[in-house]
Amino acid sequence: MEILGKILGSPARVKIMRLFLLNRDKNLTSKDITKKTRTNSVIVRKELKLLLSIGFIKKRVLNYFFNPDFKYVSEIEGLLISSDTLDKEAIASNFKKAGKVKLLLVSGLFIKKKDSRVDILIVGDRMKKGKVEEGIKKLEAEIGAELVYALFDTKEFTYRLDMYDKLVRDILDFPHEIILQVKELSTQTLKKA
Repeated sequence: MEILGKILGSPARVKIMRLFLLNRDKNLTSKDITKKTRTNSVIVRKELKLLLSIGFIKKRVLNYFFNPDFKYVSEIEGLLISSDTLDKEAIASNFKKAGKVKLLLVSGLFIKKKDSRVDILIVGDRMKKGKVEEGIKKLEAEIGAELVYALFDTKEFTYRLDMYDKLVRDILDFPHEIILQVKELSTQTLKKA
């Protein structure tokens, strides 16, 4: 994200452009954009003005929406959407204060698989739901899309794994990427169940 922000002139611009690219069918007010990107409203207004001037977005009354006729849509999409969304350390750092995370894996939006059941699976002990949700909101602001996540304590996750729970199996049996994993939840444990 940092590199794209430098290339495009502003991290806020990257967030806003991703928001429009991933929500092409939605009309958004500047208040919606400010909230979803977690960006200062003054900066949002400045970036919206710039994006309007180049034809990336259009405006109808108080709503902004993506311009499907934008000349460089495929190039911008390749740069902002098809590139790596976030690095592993950036994802993991969002949950450091949430509790003792034992397993953190990503799928869905993070690995460009739209048919995944979840985007993030978090397993841990003494997890603070408020801190987890705060971490999710930060990631959503960076990426520009709502994330689907599953949160389990270690005991419940292990039980569901042993019982061949459909949600857990759907996450583990299909493409995913492990961001963080402690020894007790080793890859062999995850595969044999």
